Amino acid sequence: MTDRPRVLIVDDDTDIRGLLGEALSRWGYDPTLAANGREAIDLISHQIFDAALVDIWMPEMDGLQVLEQIKRHDPALEVVMLTGNPMVETAVQALKSGAYDYLMKPLNLDELQHLLRQVFEKRFLSREVHSLRSQLADQLTAKDLVGASSSMAQVREVIARVADADSPVLIEGESGTGKELVAAAIHRQSGRGKGPFVPVNCSAIPADLMESEFFGHVRGAFSGAVADALGLFRSAHGGTLFLDEVAELPPALQAKLLRVLQEKEIRPVGSTKTHAVNARVIAATNKNLEAAVSNGSFRQDLYYRLNVVHIVVPPLRERRGDIPALIAYFLRRFNERFRREVKGISPDAMAALTSYDFPGNVRELENVLERAFALGARDEIKRANLPELSVRAEQPAAASSEPLPTLDQAERDLIGRALDRFRNDKEQAARALGLTVRTLYRRIKKFGLI
Repeated sequence: MTDRPRVLIVDDDTDIRGLLGEALSRWGYDPTLAANGREAIDLISHQIFDAALVDIWMPEMDGLQVLEQIKRHDPALEVVMLTGNPMVETAVQALKSGAYDYLMKPLNLDELQHLLRQVFEKRFLSREVHSLRSQLADQLTAKDLVGASSSMAQVREVIARVADADSPVLIEGESGTGKELVAAAIHRQSGRGKGPFVPVNCSAIPADLMESEFFGHVRGAFSGAVADALGLFRSAHGGTLFLDEVAELPPALQAKLLRVLQEKEIRPVGSTKTHAVNARVIAATNKNLEAAVSNGSFRQDLYYRLNVVHIVVPPLRERRGDIPALIAYFLRRFNERFRREVKGISPDAMAALTSYDFPGNVRELENVLERAFALGARDEIKRANLPELSVRAEQPAAASSEPLPTLDQAERDLIGRALDRFRNDKEQAARALGLTVRTLYRRIKKFGLI
């Protein structure tokens, strides 16, 4: 990857914009200039930047509004605010909204150069920490729950409230929505955060080994037991045991799990001795456990024991506004992994991604972008780098005799519905569609929706 960090400069003053562009080029950065907030939002919607310098006082869309939009699109982007009107309240609001720092005009270029060094030293250290954690197989603790939608904000709020409660938690959601990330976030924010986080996929353990896997065994308990084994519960002592796909547990193990939750002790296979265990249990499922209780495949008493706190992770199709932020997150990850400098995503590729239903949710979005990198995407991900979206979108309609709408018809209908939903508010409609306001206006004109 290039060693020239990309910096977005947003200022309505032509002279200051030019001065900053020249200075940053001299210092080894790659500057991009924007004359106003709308132009800046258009740029960050489809490009990846490492930092931004944003003037607070600009007409139409001020710097605080630009900051909010930047953080919505790319939470990892560091923003330095510039102001010629020193108001404490405005500076405090900027810092609360996620700005890295602010500088007073007239700018001291030495001070700005020093501050930018600090910004990129911080980013370098963050990458190093992330890399070390990945090497230690602890990558989950380095991830955040990405997304600014109201549904994800609600999930984060529940996590913050229940983290220290130490009660069992049941997480429901479709495959690929990030249930393990939610469990890891609860663990990380709790008093058990320094203890072990032990994830287990209940559907992946052979039925005849489940009891031994969960509760351990003593030497000689069965053929092949050549040494004592702790088991998952004792391995998670002092921390959290995450039971993914808990609905797949067979009835016999459900009864034993209930006993452990009630009595806080386990007995290894082949042993007469019990051991106290202190592990918080977080369970997850992509099935409706209430329905499983109704049809008798899941114990009602275990359901109530696990379902003390209930969290539902929404599917990606219900929070399409989070897709641009997730794309920015994955582009940064894959740029580092593939040693590329993909700077963003084309408008038609973004429109295709934000209109696709993603039955595989966030995991599928990650897979689609990784495939684009693996097949050689460079500089910018274009619609041509995402051929599987067209194939997948056509599959559900294959059995239908109804003619498929053209792309233009589908896009016109989608934009029309968005405008109706938001009562012709172009900014809200553009955000929901994952488009910039400028791109939305072009589409409106193209389809005669004015």
